[in-house]
Amino acid sequence: MGKAHGVTIRPGIKGQSKLAAPGQRGLLRQIRETMEEGQSAQARLDMVVRIIANSMVAEVCSIYLRRTSEELELFATQGLKAEAVHKTRMRLSEGLVGEVARAGAPLNIMDALSHPSFSYRPETGEDPYKSFLGVPLLRGGRTIGVLVVQNMAARKYEDEEVEDLQIIAMVLAEIVTAGDLVGIEELKDIELAPTRPERLKGSVFADGISLGVVVLHEVPVTPEHLLSEDSAAEEIRLLTAIDALRDQIDQMFEGQHGLAGPTFDVLETYRMFAHDRNWVRNLTEAVKSGLTAEAAVERVRNEQRARLNNARDAYMRERLHDMEDLANRLLRVLAGKNTARRLIPDNSILVARDLGPADLLEYDREKLKGILLEEGSSSNHAAIVARALQIPCVGRLQNLRDRVSQGDAVIVDGETGEAYLRPRPDIIEAATARMDVRAQRRAEFTKIKDTAAVTKDGHRITLLMNAGLEFDIEIMNETGAEGIGLFRTEFQFMVSEDLPRLKRQTELYERIMDGAGDRPVTFRTLDLGGDKILPYMEMEREENPALGWRAIRMGLDRPALLRMQIRALLTAARGRELRIMFPMVASIDEFRQARDMVDIECSWARRRGRPLPSLLRVGAMIECPSLLWHLDALLPLVDFASVGTNDLTQYLFAADRTNPRMNDRYDPLSPPMLRALASIQKAAEESGTPVSVCGEIAGRPLEAFVLVALGFNRLSMPPAGLGQVKRMILSCDREAAGRAITKMMGSSNGSLRNEILSLARKLNVDL
Repeated sequence: MGKAHGVTIRPGIKGQSKLAAPGQRGLLRQIRETMEEGQSAQARLDMVVRIIANSMVAEVCSIYLRRTSEELELFATQGLKAEAVHKTRMRLSEGLVGEVARAGAPLNIMDALSHPSFSYRPETGEDPYKSFLGVPLLRGGRTIGVLVVQNMAARKYEDEEVEDLQIIAMVLAEIVTAGDLVGIEELKDIELAPTRPERLKGSVFADGISLGVVVLHEVPVTPEHLLSEDSAAEEIRLLTAIDALRDQIDQMFEGQHGLAGPTFDVLETYRMFAHDRNWVRNLTEAVKSGLTAEAAVERVRNEQRARLNNARDAYMRERLHDMEDLANRLLRVLAGKNTARRLIPDNSILVARDLGPADLLEYDREKLKGILLEEGSSSNHAAIVARALQIPCVGRLQNLRDRVSQGDAVIVDGETGEAYLRPRPDIIEAATARMDVRAQRRAEFTKIKDTAAVTKDGHRITLLMNAGLEFDIEIMNETGAEGIGLFRTEFQFMVSEDLPRLKRQTELYERIMDGAGDRPVTFRTLDLGGDKILPYMEMEREENPALGWRAIRMGLDRPALLRMQIRALLTAARGRELRIMFPMVASIDEFRQARDMVDIECSWARRRGRPLPSLLRVGAMIECPSLLWHLDALLPLVDFASVGTNDLTQYLFAADRTNPRMNDRYDPLSPPMLRALASIQKAAEESGTPVSVCGEIAGRPLEAFVLVALGFNRLSMPPAGLGQVKRMILSCDREAAGRAITKMMGSSNGSLRNEILSLARKLNVDL
């Protein structure tokens, strides 16, 4: 055994060096003590690279730190020319050091000079050094620097040496970002975290503008201590926490624990990873190397990021998000923190990769002012809930989580689909002015909320709202909606810890009808499956869930589930009018079977002397294109119909609306969609069947203008759309618009949006 700066070295494979665990802890402690000394920052860094070079038996050790200019600057070196320090800089796309920073992963090369990414810098004097090992300094998923060791001999560094350098880099990153170097004049612009104003372009998920501070959906618990004094005790602590984590996730599936945090569609993946042997083995090996349990989680997390961030397989990249959440949950268990609803400050802007509807409902809706997402789509249910709560939401913001920190000021622009991170004063002033204008507009909408929606040429349009939550009744009263045209009953199931039984369902439906009073409520039966997965129901993975076992198909195959819901609705009505609507009906037989279940439940209640609704209306949603050619058979069987334009659009164009690449590819204001809508309206009118539109387009003034022109008299929409759609209707000449749009539908254009917008302006329609 040799000694270097008081650190124990043991021979490695093929005569190379490997730090012994006690020596490793001594080295890390020595680095920390050096950084705490009262010397200048440069002197401390110079000492650190000498310590690492001697301990790793390396002829060169260098530290590069990331500047705010997005360049990597040589800050300290042992072995290269001293005059290169603070002179050698390279872009993130340049050189081997840039390769390490860009990939966020180690780079281990036997002959650096022959590597295609090698960038020769004569001022460094690195010509003799062939072998190269670089590891990133990572903090919160962001590379803040690179640590490099080099040797003259052409060799590949052993896995143990790579691990050693990664642990050292973890300590250095923790020291740098902890503030030991921040504020020192010569290091003042190190890019520890994003600080400059940025504008990100995404997609509008929910309309509105808000200004607030960032609240990360899953705030990682930062390890306070990286080195352990007793590896055996730390291993026991880690394994105990893993067992607790597994129990927590299993209880979610069994319905014994409230849902808090993870989205429903990844719960099964959580459980798979939580029981994964490789994951546990990697964690225990990291602990045995001398790290605390928390530091081990961070190290394994960084390794997973490095492997999967650059994966070509989209599915594997998605799994990185699952493992990130799993690591955060394990850190919270280790810290003794539960996953109960967290307190958030006023004017909070929630930042996440993606959200499920239950996740969103965990936050105080009075304090939550906006949402920013890396992923998602405008049609997923978190976006629908955001619109129902009238919370501005922008999604598909690339690399958002790596660009913000907890507490950053941020603007959510749900009009343009943009996010302003750490905005300049002039941007804040402009956003505030726009918020004031919107507030004035809301005041105008309030003035007309009790005014009937009648076009200039005398056509009465009924405006309803879409709902799915109990507090939507309060919103209905505020907006002046004439009823609920679509109540999504599945939300009660999705935010519940177990399957809601008959009594709970009945109580909810009673409260909704009581709150609505004389206004009609149309209850859509469970629309589960697809992107809406329940943690307490066993679901098979489907290749194409949007076209799979969902909605009415599930209800007909699980008749007990559907009949229980129908019974709850009949019981809740208690002599009042009841409107039941079945989703995703693709054939006449499906509707007949569902209607038969209603009749069976009515007979069951009648035999027991239970009160039935004073008026029972049963309808179907038209969202499967197959019905477009069978309306003559369907409409005589239903009491009413409702067009679900969200699904009808995706099925008509064979484009998954939850796929970000497809979400905006096809315009509902296109000849095929308008012809489909016109044919539905005409068939309903000829058969005397009431028909409404309850898709998202009903709440957008321009699209609603087209629906009114096509002859639809009932529109159901998100609450935020009611005021602006009513204002549009009051300014609209329906007959003139209808004649013009009928002519447009013969166009060969892929979209008629520009032509329709020009028509609306010509007719002085207030959009």
